[in-house]
Amino acid sequence: MGTLAGAHPWRVWRDPLRQNDRITAFLMLLPSVVLLAVFVYGFIGRTVWVSMTNWGADATQALALNPQLEFVGLGNYRKLFTSVIDVRFRQDLVNTFFFTLFFILGTLALGLALAMLLDRKVRFESVFRTIFLFPFALAFIVTGTVWRWMLQPQGGVNILPELVGLPRLNFRWITTREQVWQFDWNTVPAFLIGALAAGLLWGAWQAWRLQDGRKPVRSGTLGALGAIGLGYALLGTPGIQLLPYPEPHGFNLAFIGILLAAIWQMSGYTMALYLAGLRGVPEELREAARTDGASEFQVYRHVVFPLLGPITLSAMIILGHISLKIFDLIWVMAGADNATTDVPALLMYLRSFRANQFAEGAAIAVVLLLLVAMVIVPYLRSSLRGEVRR
Repeated sequence: MGTLAGAHPWRVWRDPLRQNDRITAFLMLLPSVVLLAVFVYGFIGRTVWVSMTNWGADATQALALNPQLEFVGLGNYRKLFTSVIDVRFRQDLVNTFFFTLFFILGTLALGLALAMLLDRKVRFESVFRTIFLFPFALAFIVTGTVWRWMLQPQGGVNILPELVGLPRLNFRWITTREQVWQFDWNTVPAFLIGALAAGLLWGAWQAWRLQDGRKPVRSGTLGALGAIGLGYALLGTPGIQLLPYPEPHGFNLAFIGILLAAIWQMSGYTMALYLAGLRGVPEELREAARTDGASEFQVYRHVVFPLLGPITLSAMIILGHISLKIFDLIWVMAGADNATTDVPALLMYLRSFRANQFAEGAAIAVVLLLLVAMVIVPYLRSSLRGEVRR
């Protein structure tokens, strides 16, 4: 061991035992690497290439054995974000944004509330834990079917008030076309640039704070870029005009029913995560805080909740990943042709396999891939950094 520890790196590599271990490890991993390269990254590359062609624009070439395709570059992406006829895709992005936001917040809040309830050592805890966790074991198709029956405008939950002598509800749940919080699509660039500028300013402040008052180059650069970006966003992003006319989008109230079903199913998952985290908080920390005069609310706020931060982050990543790819729940509850409750994954299916517009379907798939990557990649990066530091 002493000889190997002091040996030159290339001599260690030439050591027969270590070289055999490396070769064995490489051969064991080779089939998985090949399959991953072909069936994941190969298909992703093929999808990106198809999204830059005109496959499907000509109906005679769409299903041809050897279609004659033309390279159009980013034309399909430009069409999705700026074309008059693709307003449905832009509303789908807005639907996804609101669905993801409320789905994550609702699922985390309900899961945390259930976990805090069970953490009180209530009677029949195992029974309640099983009941709360059971919806997570169901498929979204089953959940969607049951909740669609419950949310029928002429029955279901709308007639519940009649049981206590109150007038029945008239809300149309998944069939309503009402929108709230409307905004103009042309303001999206300003919003995105403003959000990026806010992130840069936050990073600059963190770099300044961690340097004990010394202004490093990094914080100055981030602060300058953030200030420029924020000023540009406040001016309305001059020079960037997506559409020559206002195009209103907003939150469709039809998603309320779908959100109820999704939160009901996934809250058991977050409940299990939070319950494990609460049981992992040392009781000595809670007792020490109570001894110092902290109320029960302050114990949770200053002791328990900070320790649940990693669990919350992990749950947000998983839930965000699910919400961005949601398909089956909406298909079952609202149908494929209800534009009010449409999402990009559903539109991708319709464009690709109903309209045979494979290039546009591939472009929507790539946009979805980028949205998922924006959620997953930063989390994986931070996780790998943490493992390297340990």
